[in-house]
Amino acid sequence: MSAVPAPETGPDAGAVWHYGDPFGEQRAAANDAVVVDRSHRAALTLTGGDRKSWLHNISTQHVSDLPDGAVTENLSLDGQGRVEDHWLQTQLDGLTVLDTEPSRGEPLLTYLQRMVFWSDVAVEAADLAVLSLLGPRLTDVAETLNVGPLPAELSAVALPDGGFLRRLHGVEMDLVVPREQAAHWKKRLTDAGVRPAGVWAYEAHRVAARRARLGVDTDERTIPHEVGWIGSAVHLDKGCYRGQETVARVHNLGKPPRMLVLLQLDGSAERPSTGDPVLAAGRTVGRLGTVVDHVDEGPIALALVKRGLPADTELTTGGEQEVAAVIDVGSLPPPDVAGAGRRAVEQLRGGAR
Repeated sequence: MSAVPAPETGPDAGAVWHYGDPFGEQRAAANDAVVVDRSHRAALTLTGGDRKSWLHNISTQHVSDLPDGAVTENLSLDGQGRVEDHWLQTQLDGLTVLDTEPSRGEPLLTYLQRMVFWSDVAVEAADLAVLSLLGPRLTDVAETLNVGPLPAELSAVALPDGGFLRRLHGVEMDLVVPREQAAHWKKRLTDAGVRPAGVWAYEAHRVAARRARLGVDTDERTIPHEVGWIGSAVHLDKGCYRGQETVARVHNLGKPPRMLVLLQLDGSAERPSTGDPVLAAGRTVGRLGTVVDHVDEGPIALALVKRGLPADTELTTGGEQEVAAVIDVGSLPPPDVAGAGRRAVEQLRGGAR
């Protein structure tokens, strides 16, 4: 197999984009089992007796009492409630492991180390590799590799020689192992019939599932409500953290200004680029995120667009390539339901008439 590198200008520079048959790899991810080397992701470890309560106080998720084996998403916000960092967090054997986008490893490490003060916490970069597994045959694979029964969703189990296996949603799992063991694990997986796939297959799977990626599907103005991170990465019933006022205000009184949707793109044109504007009648109504060719859906993209934009709006992308686009109706968020604060305001206004 000939490994084709990911674009050097993209967020996956240094990873394998595909092995010569990108659509075949996607088909295998849907019907069989594939392994995607995502070891370019950055990893950090937290140790010390205060690590859970300390991280609880400076992040959006409720993590002060996470049980051993728990897996969750988490965020760091700025003072205005805009997303700065997003990571996956695994709690296992007295250790908290965070993994995040390649470009955010150093900034996140610097921020966390700066926030330690007098807490019993040590934050360090970790030399760990993330090998992502996709496909319905993963149960058979786990048995072949003698890793025991699959963990439940959003949980992890330790591996005998270091690292852990975590299960995310459905047919998606990650092996997070010491980097020097990555080649060994990939060989064990391929010997068990798991097909190597590039990050193109992973990205197609992620976009079709409408899961946002930090720095690609988000920009400097993104708040958690816009990209579906309330609940999965933001706990609404916890103590103060930076940016909490915006989270609470938007949840209780307002509506997020934008929504994350899936776009179907005109396949006869050149592909647009991440960051290009999304236009309606020549007016900017959004921003384009990840653009990918999907084996079944064709060219698709995630986009942040003005909330309430009708699904039948005729759209085009701006930038160098003007490409027709249409919103996938199934990707629209549910109708707005007024929060308790908004209902109270409306009742007060009604009583004042």
